[in-house]
Amino acid sequence: MLVDSHCHLEFDAFEEDRADAIRRAHAAGVGTMVTICTRLSRFDEVLAVADSEASVWCSAGIHPHHAAEEQPVTGLVARADHPKVVGIGETGLDYHYDNSPRDVQQRSFRAHIAAARQTGLPLIVHNRESDRDMAAILEDETEKGIFPGVLHCFSSSRELARRALDLGFHISISGIVTFKNARELRDIIVDLPMDRLLVETDSPFLAPVPNRGKRNEPSFVTHVADRIAEIRSTEKDYISEVTTNNFFRLFSKAKRPAECLASSASGSPDNNP
Repeated sequence: MLVDSHCHLEFDAFEEDRADAIRRAHAAGVGTMVTICTRLSRFDEVLAVADSEASVWCSAGIHPHHAAEEQPVTGLVARADHPKVVGIGETGLDYHYDNSPRDVQQRSFRAHIAAARQTGLPLIVHNRESDRDMAAILEDETEKGIFPGVLHCFSSSRELARRALDLGFHISISGIVTFKNARELRDIIVDLPMDRLLVETDSPFLAPVPNRGKRNEPSFVTHVADRIAEIRSTEKDYISEVTTNNFFRLFSKAKRPAECLASSASGSPDNNP
């Protein structure tokens, strides 16, 4: 089994075939997906997708692109109480587009960290062209109290990977690893500790080779696992097993598919609001 640890199934790109995309993921061996919240104002839509399917979980958070629109950050902890919410974010810093002022992004990021620390749920971190501030904030906040987390869709520097790993973070790899110009990322993956590795699609974005140019979807995470297996000179089944175990250790609130089926069969109310 594989886990797509980061996708956006609530996005309009899946409006016409969301259920089919989930079925295709299951057919490809993807047993668990996390649809990631980027705006608290759309949290109900995110939650509705997670509630509709036992294999789909979700998060609560504000993407740095929207930090200026949705400040102050309120309601993160309350939303995290829902059984289907397994993470805080995505949050972080994006200095490529600067859609929100950098100081606003940083305040929002720290508020999400506080929520992750309070709830114990993993922080889902977006980072683009902000390595120095990202590392500094993570290290500063860790001094106030530890919190679990993952650098999602990792394509940053070896130095940031090292500093994040030193703080106990996980690293999640997307379809970028299959891109021709991602040589530096592939070199970093060779040295990543296997017990900190996750895989994702970030769909509907960043479709991996051989699906470049198409809308990405959770079933395509198999190509990410294939490429990592090649890079690490190992078997895909091993990558699947390790990344799945890593996911459920980090996102400990999520249930494995067998547990979800057992809950459904017994009429458990665990997934009710």
